[in-house]
Amino acid sequence: MTALDSLYITPHSSSALPLIDTHTHFDAPIFDADRAVQVEAAYEQGVRHLMLVGYLYEHFDRLYETKRLINEGFQSITAQAAIVQSSIIKAGNQHNSSLDAHIALGLHPFYIKQHTESHLDNMAKMLADERPLAIGEIGLDTFTDEMKQPDMLAKQEYFFKAQLDMAVTHQLPVMLHIRKAHAEALAILKAHDYNAHDLGGVAHSFSGGEQEAKAFVKLGFKLGITGQVTNPNAKKLRRAIQVAVDSYGFECLVIETDCPDMTPIMCQHSNNSQSALGQNSDNGRDDTSAHNINVPANLPWVLLSLSELLDVPSYRLAEQLWQNSCDALRTDWHYPIPSKG
Repeated sequence: MTALDSLYITPHSSSALPLIDTHTHFDAPIFDADRAVQVEAAYEQGVRHLMLVGYLYEHFDRLYETKRLINEGFQSITAQAAIVQSSIIKAGNQHNSSLDAHIALGLHPFYIKQHTESHLDNMAKMLADERPLAIGEIGLDTFTDEMKQPDMLAKQEYFFKAQLDMAVTHQLPVMLHIRKAHAEALAILKAHDYNAHDLGGVAHSFSGGEQEAKAFVKLGFKLGITGQVTNPNAKKLRRAIQVAVDSYGFECLVIETDCPDMTPIMCQHSNNSQSALGQNSDNGRDDTSAHNINVPANLPWVLLSLSELLDVPSYRLAEQLWQNSCDALRTDWHYPIPSKG
């Protein structure tokens, strides 16, 4: 156990429900010291699948190496966790007793200055040779004044459309990163051949209002809900989620940690709100902000807060979110039914 482990708060594992973490940056170097321990902790908290999501071409190989470590090198750890959790998972479901990692490849709009045409070409080749589960995270980001400049926005739109083209070509779902640019992104999506009703897709870390929420769901996307929902002061987001569910049902949601970011409020130990993804291309982070590093094992807090917000039992919501995740990612992963004992 590392020094960081004592900083993480998780629900009691005896109540673990099967979950899918639809968006992580668990390949980030900040997890190198204790990734195996965090895989075990995530498994004990019910996480059975997680997505490793790309943002820079230079780190694509790191995604595949992390996937290999989790799916092969750490199997003995998750097998031990399976023994601990044997009272939770029915014997008939023991074939699904490991945490599996999956990959999405994408060129993130926040790093638009670093992306080149050759990165698009190389990404297209990787999609053909090493088919990932999805494309992402892709989209538009005008959070800063620099990102709003016409030349920067034009380049973002070009890369967004190019990657949507790839998704259509390879028939893959996309994971959207949309920040302070919902209207522009929706306009592009409505005009593009990409059809989320057919291909799936997630509006990752959704941060818009009621109308944006309904607009993305109407296009066929699931809304990706992060630890932001655990903050009672996130009234705009919480209301948007409620309105989307009122209009489209529980089928419109998935949950994610977006680790190492978006730490649930009950797991935060400092007021430092700096983003690990966005400070630099390597996801580096100072020790001073280590208290707020998010981990996959924190995913149940998102489930529990969402359950409370929507007034639905967590066990019912967990099963629905599992199906929603499979629908969004176009998979058919078996749901390991928790035991009643």
